[in-house]
Amino acid sequence: MRQLLAGLCLLVVCAWVQADVVKVRAFDDIIDSGVLKVAMYENFPPYSFMVDGKPRGVDVELANRLAAGLGLEVQLLWVTPDETLDDDLRNFIWKGHYLRPDVLADVMMRVPYDREFSYKQNELGELINELVVMFGPYQRERWQAAHDDRRLDEVPSVGVFRYHPVGVEVESVPSFYLSSIFNGSISPMLHHYPTAQAAFAAMQTGEVDATMAMRGEIDWLLAQAADEHLKLAENAYPNMGKQVWELGMAVHESNRQLAYAIEGVLEGLIKDGVLEDSYASYGLRYEMPELYRVELSEN
Repeated sequence: MRQLLAGLCLLVVCAWVQADVVKVRAFDDIIDSGVLKVAMYENFPPYSFMVDGKPRGVDVELANRLAAGLGLEVQLLWVTPDETLDDDLRNFIWKGHYLRPDVLADVMMRVPYDREFSYKQNELGELINELVVMFGPYQRERWQAAHDDRRLDEVPSVGVFRYHPVGVEVESVPSFYLSSIFNGSISPMLHHYPTAQAAFAAMQTGEVDATMAMRGEIDWLLAQAADEHLKLAENAYPNMGKQVWELGMAVHESNRQLAYAIEGVLEGLIKDGVLEDSYASYGLRYEMPELYRVELSEN
């Protein structure tokens, strides 16, 4: 009986392992299918969003160019953010969501290209994302404030927000930062909104005098508004911690061949200025990742 139970357990384990492997498409299978399944965040302008039923955004354009470089077409898998990025990687790269366990992406966009994050451990010392390879940095991002000069002439320091209302997305880094800096003295002037777009709209209507979000979001919103009175702030962010970070992609650890192939296409798009032009078409400033800045300076 014990031998029978042990055999059944082994069969169950083998079936589970086999099922888990089958869900991750091998590089040759991806090429043969003619389709690259790409996960990206939904309703996240200017990176990935829908306009009149069509996908738009710099991440969407990049995904299409990367796929074309491999002779493939893109199939988008829209990601609704879970509680953490670790959860998103689990749901779309290496395990699948419990509501749709058979749906996995070949690659996921807008993943931090950060060694510390890649090797993050849980309380037992185990790697949280050991089944994920993070690669292909394609953009540097940073924080940015904007203001309406009809109510706030300039922003030489975040200290001015102690006297001028400022709008931020709820539970965002700008929210935590501005509520804690200067011993919390900005908190009474801090207004929270469900999205960065809503905070920007509040600045347009005069509910707040300034707003703060990711630079890409602010650039895009300013371009959309086309209002000469809405301007970029030039202040620094003292005691903020990480103010600049790089974004790349992620694949399952068994699919490094796909990562290498994508990197080969990506390098040309960055060095030839294609990606910079794409960002400019959305009104965004493009900042090249350090990897390519170093390579170009050496050449």
